[in-house]
Amino acid sequence: MAVKIVTDSTADMPQDLAKTLGITVVPLNVHFGEETFRDGVDINSDQFFEKLQSSPKLPTTSQPSVGAFLETYRALLDDGHDLVSIHISAKLSGTMNSATQAQEQLGVGSRLEVIDSYLAGLALSIVAVAAAKAVESGASQAEVVDVVKQASKNTRCFTMVETLEYLQRGGRIGKAAAFLGSLLHVRPLLEVRDGEIHPLERVRTRPKGIQRLYELATTNGTVERVAVAHATTPDEAADLGKWMQSFVPAEEIIQTRIGPVIGTHAGPGSMGIAVQVKE
Repeated sequence: MAVKIVTDSTADMPQDLAKTLGITVVPLNVHFGEETFRDGVDINSDQFFEKLQSSPKLPTTSQPSVGAFLETYRALLDDGHDLVSIHISAKLSGTMNSATQAQEQLGVGSRLEVIDSYLAGLALSIVAVAAAKAVESGASQAEVVDVVKQASKNTRCFTMVETLEYLQRGGRIGKAAAFLGSLLHVRPLLEVRDGEIHPLERVRTRPKGIQRLYELATTNGTVERVAVAHATTPDEAADLGKWMQSFVPAEEIIQTRIGPVIGTHAGPGSMGIAVQVKE
Protein backbone atom coordinates (compact mmCIF):
# COMPACT_ATOMS: atom_id res chain seq x y z
CA MET A 1 0.00 0.00 0.00
CA ALA A 2 1.12 3.57 -0.68
CA VAL A 3 2.53 5.80 2.00
CA LYS A 4 -0.03 8.22 3.46
CA ILE A 5 0.69 11.78 4.58
CA VAL A 6 -0.86 13.21 7.75
CA THR A 7 -0.65 16.85 8.82
CA ASP A 8 -2.61 19.19 11.09
CA SER A 9 -5.04 22.01 10.46
CA THR A 10 -2.50 24.78 11.12
CA ALA A 11 -1.34 24.06 7.56
CA ASP A 12 -4.53 25.81 6.36
CA MET A 13 -4.54 23.52 3.36
CA PRO A 14 -7.52 23.87 1.00
CA GLN A 15 -9.78 20.86 1.54
CA ASP A 16 -9.96 20.02 -2.16
CA LEU A 17 -6.17 19.98 -2.41
CA ALA A 18 -5.84 17.71 0.63
CA LYS A 19 -8.43 15.37 -0.87
CA THR A 20 -6.75 15.32 -4.29
CA LEU A 21 -3.35 14.51 -2.78
CA GLY A 22 -4.71 12.04 -0.22
CA ILE A 23 -3.48 14.09 2.76
CA THR A 24 -5.23 13.49 6.08
CA VAL A 25 -5.63 16.60 8.24
CA VAL A 26 -6.00 16.32 12.02
CA PRO A 27 -7.82 19.39 13.38
CA LEU A 28 -6.72 21.54 16.30
CA ASN A 29 -9.37 23.16 18.47
CA VAL A 30 -10.62 26.73 18.86
CA HIS A 31 -12.40 27.78 22.05
CA PHE A 32 -14.82 30.69 22.32
CA GLY A 33 -15.67 30.74 26.00
CA GLU A 34 -17.31 27.39 26.76
CA GLU A 35 -17.75 26.51 23.08
CA THR A 36 -15.18 24.28 21.38
CA PHE A 37 -14.84 23.94 17.62
CA ARG A 38 -12.58 21.67 15.57
CA ASP A 39 -10.60 23.82 13.15
CA GLY A 40 -11.98 23.41 9.64
CA VAL A 41 -14.53 20.81 10.74
CA ASP A 42 -17.00 22.53 13.07
CA ILE A 43 -16.03 26.07 12.07
CA ASN A 44 -14.63 27.48 8.84
CA SER A 45 -12.74 30.71 8.23
CA ASP A 46 -15.81 32.79 7.33
CA GLN A 47 -17.61 31.69 10.48
CA PHE A 48 -14.51 32.17 12.60
CA PHE A 49 -13.70 35.75 11.58
CA GLU A 50 -17.37 36.73 11.87
CA LYS A 51 -17.47 35.27 15.37
CA LEU A 52 -14.13 36.90 16.25
CA GLN A 53 -15.56 40.35 15.45
CA SER A 54 -18.59 39.84 17.68
CA SER A 55 -17.02 37.93 20.56
CA PRO A 56 -16.35 39.96 23.74
CA LYS A 57 -13.30 37.80 24.49
CA LEU A 58 -10.55 36.56 22.24
CA PRO A 59 -10.68 32.82 21.47
CA THR A 60 -8.02 30.37 22.57
CA THR A 61 -6.64 27.29 20.83
CA SER A 62 -5.53 23.81 21.84
CA GLN A 63 -3.73 20.90 20.22
CA PRO A 64 -5.52 17.75 19.05
CA SER A 65 -5.89 15.12 21.74
CA VAL A 66 -3.75 12.01 21.77
CA GLY A 67 -7.00 10.13 21.09
CA ALA A 68 -7.62 12.11 17.91
CA PHE A 69 -4.22 11.07 16.59
CA LEU A 70 -4.72 7.46 17.68
CA GLU A 71 -8.02 7.30 15.79
CA THR A 72 -6.46 8.80 12.64
CA TYR A 73 -3.33 6.65 12.72
CA ARG A 74 -5.17 3.39 13.47
CA ALA A 75 -7.57 3.85 10.57
CA LEU A 76 -4.74 4.41 8.09
CA LEU A 77 -2.48 1.71 9.52
CA ASP A 78 -5.34 -0.80 9.50
CA ASP A 79 -5.76 -0.09 5.80
CA GLY A 80 -2.15 -1.19 5.32
CA HIS A 81 -0.50 2.20 4.90
CA ASP A 82 2.83 3.35 6.29
CA LEU A 83 2.56 6.92 7.55
CA VAL A 84 4.54 10.15 7.53
CA SER A 85 2.96 12.66 9.92
CA ILE A 86 4.21 16.25 9.57
CA HIS A 87 3.32 18.98 12.06
CA ILE A 88 3.59 22.53 13.32
CA SER A 89 6.71 23.42 15.29
CA ALA A 90 6.74 22.01 18.81
CA LYS A 91 7.89 25.46 19.96
CA LEU A 92 4.54 26.91 18.86
CA SER A 93 2.07 24.14 19.71
CA GLY A 94 1.66 20.96 21.71
CA THR A 95 0.48 19.16 18.57
CA MET A 96 3.78 17.30 18.15
CA ASN A 97 3.52 16.13 21.75
CA SER A 98 0.09 14.60 21.13
CA ALA A 99 1.27 12.98 17.90
CA THR A 100 4.40 11.44 19.47
CA GLN A 101 2.41 10.15 22.44
CA ALA A 102 0.04 8.43 20.03
CA GLN A 103 3.03 7.05 18.14
CA GLU A 104 4.47 5.60 21.34
CA GLN A 105 1.15 4.06 22.37
CA LEU A 106 0.67 2.38 19.00
CA GLY A 107 4.14 0.84 19.03
CA VAL A 108 4.23 0.17 15.29
CA GLY A 109 7.88 1.09 14.87
CA SER A 110 8.97 2.50 11.55
CA ARG A 111 5.49 2.22 10.02
CA LEU A 112 4.75 5.63 11.57
CA GLU A 113 7.18 8.53 11.28
CA VAL A 114 6.26 11.75 13.12
CA ILE A 115 8.21 14.84 12.02
CA ASP A 116 8.45 18.34 13.45
CA SER A 117 8.54 20.70 10.46
CA TYR A 118 9.78 23.62 12.61
CA LEU A 119 7.25 25.61 10.59
CA ALA A 120 3.60 26.64 10.75
CA GLY A 121 0.74 27.73 8.55
CA LEU A 122 1.35 27.98 4.83
CA ALA A 123 4.90 26.69 5.13
CA LEU A 124 3.63 23.46 6.68
CA SER A 125 1.16 23.15 3.81
CA ILE A 126 3.98 23.40 1.28
CA VAL A 127 5.98 20.68 3.04
CA ALA A 128 2.95 18.37 3.20
CA VAL A 129 2.33 18.91 -0.52
CA ALA A 130 5.99 18.14 -1.30
CA ALA A 131 5.62 14.90 0.66
CA ALA A 132 2.40 13.94 -1.13
CA LYS A 133 3.95 14.66 -4.53
CA ALA A 134 6.84 12.37 -3.60
CA VAL A 135 4.33 9.63 -2.73
CA GLU A 136 2.65 10.14 -6.13
CA SER A 137 6.06 9.64 -7.75
CA GLY A 138 6.43 6.28 -6.05
CA ALA A 139 8.77 7.26 -3.21
CA SER A 140 9.22 4.89 -0.29
CA GLN A 141 8.45 5.99 3.25
CA ALA A 142 12.15 6.59 3.95
CA GLU A 143 12.45 8.66 0.78
CA VAL A 144 9.38 10.70 1.75
CA VAL A 145 10.94 11.40 5.16
CA ASP A 146 14.04 12.72 3.39
CA VAL A 147 11.86 14.92 1.15
CA VAL A 148 10.06 16.32 4.21
CA LYS A 149 13.28 17.16 6.03
CA GLN A 150 14.75 18.84 2.95
CA ALA A 151 11.55 20.73 2.13
CA SER A 152 11.28 21.94 5.73
CA LYS A 153 14.81 23.29 5.54
CA ASN A 154 14.15 25.00 2.19
CA THR A 155 10.78 26.55 2.99
CA ARG A 156 10.32 30.07 4.33
CA CYS A 157 7.14 31.82 5.41
CA PHE A 158 6.64 35.57 5.75
CA THR A 159 3.59 37.15 7.38
CA MET A 160 2.22 40.65 7.77
CA VAL A 161 -0.10 41.28 10.72
CA GLU A 162 -2.14 44.37 11.49
CA THR A 163 -1.27 44.16 15.17
CA LEU A 164 0.72 41.97 17.56
CA GLU A 165 -2.22 41.96 20.00
CA TYR A 166 -3.42 38.50 18.95
CA LEU A 167 0.02 36.88 19.09
CA GLN A 168 0.71 38.49 22.45
CA ARG A 169 -2.57 37.44 24.05
CA GLY A 170 -2.24 33.94 22.63
CA GLY A 171 1.24 33.53 24.09
CA ARG A 172 2.83 32.87 20.67
CA ILE A 173 4.66 36.15 20.19
CA GLY A 174 8.16 34.70 20.66
CA LYS A 175 11.02 36.93 19.54
CA ALA A 176 8.55 39.32 17.89
CA ALA A 177 8.09 40.75 21.40
CA ALA A 178 11.00 42.99 20.43
CA PHE A 179 8.51 44.98 18.35
CA LEU A 180 6.13 45.64 21.24
CA GLY A 181 5.83 49.25 22.33
CA SER A 182 7.02 50.63 18.99
CA LEU A 183 4.19 49.73 16.65
CA LEU A 184 1.93 52.75 16.58
CA HIS A 185 0.50 52.99 13.06
CA VAL A 186 2.93 50.41 11.65
CA ARG A 187 2.51 46.79 10.62
CA PRO A 188 4.99 44.08 11.63
CA LEU A 189 6.45 41.60 9.16
CA LEU A 190 7.30 38.27 10.78
CA GLU A 191 8.93 34.98 9.88
CA VAL A 192 8.78 31.51 11.42
CA ARG A 193 12.43 30.44 11.62
CA ASP A 194 13.98 27.61 13.62
CA GLY A 195 10.51 26.84 14.92
CA GLU A 196 9.88 30.27 16.42
CA ILE A 197 8.34 33.59 15.36
CA HIS A 198 10.99 36.18 14.52
CA PRO A 199 10.49 39.89 13.77
CA LEU A 200 11.75 41.09 10.38
CA GLU A 201 10.78 44.71 9.89
CA ARG A 202 7.97 47.23 10.15
CA VAL A 203 6.03 48.95 7.39
CA ARG A 204 3.61 51.87 7.53
CA THR A 205 1.12 50.92 4.81
CA ARG A 206 -0.49 47.70 3.60
CA PRO A 207 0.66 48.18 -0.04
CA LYS A 208 4.25 48.54 1.18
CA GLY A 209 3.81 45.45 3.37
CA ILE A 210 2.50 43.37 0.49
CA GLN A 211 5.35 44.57 -1.72
CA ARG A 212 7.83 43.52 0.97
CA LEU A 213 6.20 40.08 1.27
CA TYR A 214 6.77 39.64 -2.45
CA GLU A 215 10.38 40.82 -2.23
CA LEU A 216 11.18 38.62 0.74
CA ALA A 217 9.65 35.60 -0.99
CA THR A 218 11.57 36.07 -4.22
CA THR A 219 15.09 36.96 -3.06
CA ASN A 220 16.06 33.80 -1.17
CA GLY A 221 16.69 31.37 -4.01
CA THR A 222 14.93 29.83 -7.00
CA VAL A 223 11.24 29.47 -6.11
CA GLU A 224 9.85 25.95 -6.51
CA ARG A 225 6.54 26.06 -4.63
CA VAL A 226 4.35 28.95 -3.45
CA ALA A 227 1.44 29.36 -1.07
CA VAL A 228 -0.45 32.59 -0.35
CA ALA A 229 -3.06 33.14 2.36
CA HIS A 230 -5.15 35.94 3.78
CA ALA A 231 -7.43 36.38 6.75
CA THR A 232 -9.90 38.98 5.46
CA THR A 233 -8.41 40.53 2.29
CA PRO A 234 -8.92 38.17 -0.66
CA ASP A 235 -8.21 40.73 -3.39
CA GLU A 236 -4.79 41.56 -1.95
CA ALA A 237 -3.92 37.86 -1.70
CA ALA A 238 -5.06 37.29 -5.29
CA ASP A 239 -2.79 40.11 -6.48
CA LEU A 240 0.17 38.67 -4.58
CA GLY A 241 -0.52 35.28 -6.12
CA LYS A 242 -0.56 36.83 -9.62
CA TRP A 243 2.82 38.46 -8.99
CA MET A 244 4.23 35.02 -8.13
CA GLN A 245 3.10 33.55 -11.47
CA SER A 246 6.33 34.69 -13.08
CA PHE A 247 8.08 32.12 -10.86
CA VAL A 248 5.55 29.27 -10.60
CA PRO A 249 2.62 28.32 -12.90
CA ALA A 250 -0.71 29.64 -11.63
CA GLU A 251 -2.14 26.15 -11.12
CA GLU A 252 0.79 25.28 -8.83
CA ILE A 253 0.24 28.21 -6.46
CA ILE A 254 -1.70 27.33 -3.32
CA GLN A 255 -4.22 30.12 -2.65
CA THR A 256 -5.98 29.73 0.67
CA ARG A 257 -7.64 31.41 3.61
CA ILE A 258 -6.04 31.67 7.02
CA GLY A 259 -7.96 29.25 9.22
CA PRO A 260 -9.39 29.56 12.73
CA VAL A 261 -6.33 28.42 14.70
CA ILE A 262 -3.75 30.52 12.84
CA GLY A 263 -6.34 33.31 12.65
CA THR A 264 -6.66 33.31 16.45
CA HIS A 265 -3.00 34.28 16.71
CA ALA A 266 -2.56 36.37 13.54
CA GLY A 267 -5.86 38.26 13.61
CA PRO A 268 -7.93 39.99 10.93
CA GLY A 269 -6.02 41.67 8.13
CA SER A 270 -3.08 39.27 8.31
CA MET A 271 -1.51 37.93 5.12
CA GLY A 272 1.22 35.43 4.45
CA ILE A 273 3.34 33.93 1.71
CA ALA A 274 5.44 30.77 1.88
CA VAL A 275 7.98 29.60 -0.67
CA GLN A 276 10.01 26.46 -1.08
CA VAL A 277 13.27 27.15 -2.87
CA LYS A 278 15.42 24.74 -4.83
CA GLU A 279 18.76 23.51 -3.56
